[in-house]
Amino acid sequence: MSQHSIFSRRAFCVAVATLCTAAFAQEYPNKPLRFVVPAAPGGGADFLARIVGLKLTDAMGQAVIIDNRAGASGTIAADMTAKAPADGYTMLMGQSTSIVIAPQLYQKLNYDTLKDLQPVTLVAEIPNILVVNPNVPANSVKELIALAKSRPDFINFGSAGNGAPSHLAGEMFKSGTDTKMTHVAYKGAGPAVNALLAGEVQVMFAPIVAVLPQVKAGRLRALAVTSAARSGAIPELPTLGESGLPGYEISSWFGIFVPAGTPATVVDKLHRETAAALKLPDVVERFAKEGAEPVGSKPADFKKYVSLEYAKYTKVIKDNGIKAD
Repeated sequence: MSQHSIFSRRAFCVAVATLCTAAFAQEYPNKPLRFVVPAAPGGGADFLARIVGLKLTDAMGQAVIIDNRAGASGTIAADMTAKAPADGYTMLMGQSTSIVIAPQLYQKLNYDTLKDLQPVTLVAEIPNILVVNPNVPANSVKELIALAKSRPDFINFGSAGNGAPSHLAGEMFKSGTDTKMTHVAYKGAGPAVNALLAGEVQVMFAPIVAVLPQVKAGRLRALAVTSAARSGAIPELPTLGESGLPGYEISSWFGIFVPAGTPATVVDKLHRETAAALKLPDVVERFAKEGAEPVGSKPADFKKYVSLEYAKYTKVIKDNGIKAD
């Protein structure tokens, strides 16, 4: 076979592949999409997924069906998505717990976050609030640090469980301030907040939605938010970075993932439609009620974000010897 014939065949194959990709992109989606959610109906991930799902249904002309797969810190849903066909018809509302924390805590997962899941877009970030029981003699982060150093056995900090963002936030605070606080794990944010209100623990890095009503009612004292920027839900509250801990940042986040190998044209379409939905005034307003800040980052930016978060949590978990419950 002549060299010319070989080049002609290669050109023909490239042309056919290009046409097939273009045709697939034009017809996508032509059937309902499944949106896998790692939480029961009514949870934060479910709430956000349903809002985004409705907007994607309108924009893409196909139903987006919510498939709740709660359990095992979100790893059941992540594993299911990783093993689904890479055709754009299965999406995951991934969250920081299942994507970058659980892989450090559970050694026998059947999926690899960085290899088996393709990031599409960061949907939202939800910061925690550093709150204290009103009986704690600290009205600022600086005063809390001084108290922890002067009375290292006095402060207990509660969390929603070992490895939960509220736990890791406390460990990061201890490392960044060279202080000692005793961690007390509860089975969920609700019991931990109740313990804080009762004075069983003195401090918590709590989900904003779980404690904001208590803060506004004066039953808890808020000292700072854990995000890099101030929260729109309570803009008068400084960040921990502004309070003397430069670089401190930890938030619960939610983002869309698809199986690795999903065509780039499909990933781009899902990103464009989701990002557009996140700018709609009614979406912004509904997210705000949950303390969520909409994002809509590009796939490449989200992929970088996930890698950085993975590395950050790897260090925190290993440095503190954190194990799953």
